[in-house]
Amino acid sequence: MGRSVPLKNSDLPEGFRLFGIRSGISSKPGKKDLALFWSDRPARAAGVFTKNLFSAAPVQYCRKKIKKSSSARAVIINSGCANACTGQQGMADTVWTAKELAARLGIVSNDVLVASTGVIGRHLPRPALGRGIKEIAELVCTGTPSTDDAVRAIMTTDTRPKAARATFVVGSKTFTVWGCAKGAGMIHPNMATMLSVVLTDAPLTARSLQDALTQVVRRTFNCVSVDGDTSTNDSLFLLSNGGGGIRPLSSKGLKSFKSALEEVCLSLSTQIAADGEGATRVAWIFVQGARTEKDAHQLAATVATSALVKTALHGADPNWGRILAALGRAGVPLDPNRVDVRIGDVLVCRRGGKADYSEKAIHALLKKERVTVVIDLHQGKAWSRYATCDYSKDYITINADYTT
Repeated sequence: MGRSVPLKNSDLPEGFRLFGIRSGISSKPGKKDLALFWSDRPARAAGVFTKNLFSAAPVQYCRKKIKKSSSARAVIINSGCANACTGQQGMADTVWTAKELAARLGIVSNDVLVASTGVIGRHLPRPALGRGIKEIAELVCTGTPSTDDAVRAIMTTDTRPKAARATFVVGSKTFTVWGCAKGAGMIHPNMATMLSVVLTDAPLTARSLQDALTQVVRRTFNCVSVDGDTSTNDSLFLLSNGGGGIRPLSSKGLKSFKSALEEVCLSLSTQIAADGEGATRVAWIFVQGARTEKDAHQLAATVATSALVKTALHGADPNWGRILAALGRAGVPLDPNRVDVRIGDVLVCRRGGKADYSEKAIHALLKKERVTVVIDLHQGKAWSRYATCDYSKDYITINADYTT
């Protein structure tokens, strides 16, 4: 769980092709910075977006577009410029991007979704973007697709590409769900996280697509945090082109699709946590025995976003008192005298007090790349999970020097 799959064109759902180029938007020499996700046939789209009030122009554009129409053929994403906090010019640039790409691909602009990532407050350089759109549109007609190039083109401070794939069978037909994501900093829920595109060849209605995405996001992308900051550009698109079938999935088939979608989204969100800026390890915080799922989620989120817990994680310090302190300030009623905490499979806290364990053994568990913390409240049957990472000195360095 949570490990990237090879970026092979053959792994994509039927009818999708991906392209990535360098247009010159990014200031990083040689970095690919423009990606196109293209469906050879009409597709339906669903989306979830940031709740940050300073949402970027492409977020505002796509939120309205999907609400008005689920039709889509293309997603174009640039890195190097967030096009956020850019006023009327930023929206004009977004609309222009959709129209320019549509004209070159022979489709309507309403079938184009747009996303951006990078530094906030800077305008998109239209000359560079225009050249890039022309080049990437030509690749659709005459060039060779490259899933690897596309996924790398959307990256910013990521240290590695992130992709996941799952399949499911309905009758005699095998369907594919494939997705990629970028994100390493400004990662915190309130929709999904950073930028992600998920594709499937399963035939789905627009409503089923949106409902499935909303449900799955709640348990995956909305349960991951790197630094507690929600970006202005968070966007997650889900496209279904029905390439693998004609009739919409039955209720049984829809259940199988949701399972595959959750597998992909859980992997992507875990990969984002593991690649958090400066991170050396990823941790899953499980809270069980809660009265309600909402309570469990709030408790897990509070522990996962605690700076003291995250720094202890970095130092592999078995300081479980910080976990209890976070639980106690989460605003959820609980009985401190019934709380157990395990790190890995070792009980470190029993009924709110110290258990009998070897600190050396816990230190060794905390030094692993993947750590599990299980908190049992013994108050009910509800549970939740939350992915996070450690805070290191490198996180400060990366973000202190981000624009300079």
